[in-house]
Amino acid sequence: MTVGCIVMAAGNASRFGADKLEARFRGKSLLRRALEAVPRDRTGPVAAVVRSPAAERLAEEFGFLPVRNDRPDLGISRTIRLGLDALGPCAAAMFLVADQPLLRRETTAAAVDFYRAHPDRLVGVAHDGARGNPCIFPARFFPELRQLQGDQGGGAVIRRHLDGLLLLEVPAWELADVDTVQALETLEGL
Repeated sequence: MTVGCIVMAAGNASRFGADKLEARFRGKSLLRRALEAVPRDRTGPVAAVVRSPAAERLAEEFGFLPVRNDRPDLGISRTIRLGLDALGPCAAAMFLVADQPLLRRETTAAAVDFYRAHPDRLVGVAHDGARGNPCIFPARFFPELRQLQGDQGGGAVIRRHLDGLLLLEVPAWELADVDTVQALETLEGL
């Protein structure tokens, strides 16, 4: 039951004001932290959808397949399609965003294990019932994911199938994402 992983690291990060994924958090770039959170012992192929040559090289350093998104302005839906195309056949795909510097590999591994115990269900991590990322989609949802447009992400598919969603509870701090420099500075204090 192969679970592929797509690291979504190709956004424009317009609110951050710079290349967010190169920003440092506790001595490491946000992209490096995201790649370290991939549970390699639990996943099959890993595609890192990125924007820059430096990000491609970092993905290769981890043994992941770098996929260049040369049109991030087309929205997150393009990153999703590029990632799915790169994975090839998989029973499911875990989508991991690259701006959650406190997300732990133990949590992503637990999400894969949780999915494997419920392979017909969508799986998301959550805190107090509020879904966050990463999320795991069984292959039967891939056609719907491929039909997303613009800045529609996987949440649009999940909202159409809430009856098939299972949540894995995790600490709130792991789900904190970084959209601004101020948010990154706030997380440094945790």
